Amino acid sequence: MNAQTQRIRESLRRHDALATGRGRVLGQVVCCVGCCCGQTDKGFPPFPRDWLKQQWKEEKLNRSLQLTISGCLGPCDLANVFCVISPEGMQWFGGLQEQRHYDLLLAWAKASRDAGVLLELPAEMNLHRFERFAISQYHENGVDPV
Repeated sequence: MNAQTQRIRESLRRHDALATGRGRVLGQVVCCVGCCCGQTDKGFPPFPRDWLKQQWKEEKLNRSLQLTISGCLGPCDLANVFCVISPEGMQWFGGLQEQRHYDLLLAWAKASRDAGVLLELPAEMNLHRFERFAISQYHENGVDPV
């Protein structure tokens, strides 16, 4: 087998491992730390970025549920925004003001990792769920706009 064929086969093995094996990523949590989120000097509640990153690292959560700290995600009227990205779509949450909200997020991430599937977020987080984008009339009627 030539070197190029060997590299291609190895690449396919790695891809299969990521898609089906130990490296299977269930989803991604994207947290905003833009112009408002976590900006206590502007009167917004704190975002425990360092604590959350440390907990994610200690629990080795990135292997199953990736954590991304991002710039501004947009809905600035709901400071402390995060979204969960999964094969099912995106779920948006905002207005997190207390440490217990982040404790719930962490506990959910650990439980999802342990279960091997994305579980429903705790019911208390539904109070912070919002629709980020308007649903178009085409989508509402089941018509594909393309």
